[in-house]
Amino acid sequence: MSKPFATKFYASKAWKDCRTAYIASVYGQCETCMDKGLVEPGKILHHTVYLTPFNINDPNVSLNHQLLLYECQACHNREHHGGDEEVTRDGLEFDSDGNLVQIIS
Repeated sequence: MSKPFATKFYASKAWKDCRTAYIASVYGQCETCMDKGLVEPGKILHHTVYLTPFNINDPNVSLNHQLLLYECQACHNREHHGGDEEVTRDGLEFDSDGNLVQIIS
């Protein structure tokens, strides 16, 4: 779930355009898996520098392709939570903006 200070940013055209362009640049694949020679679709675009109320309006941080990483759910979970265990309840997952949502089959 995005923090309250980030809600406006993640709804912005600038972020949506940046996100679309970045995902296209990595062909929609998980970059962490690609580094291991695996092919897995990405799911979460991750800022490698945590966004804060102080840097979120700095496009050199928040919209910088060099500070983004597209990952599948498993790689993102390992990055943030360690291990391969599930970090949500059954039937729930995190969407691309980090919001907890119900899985729709």
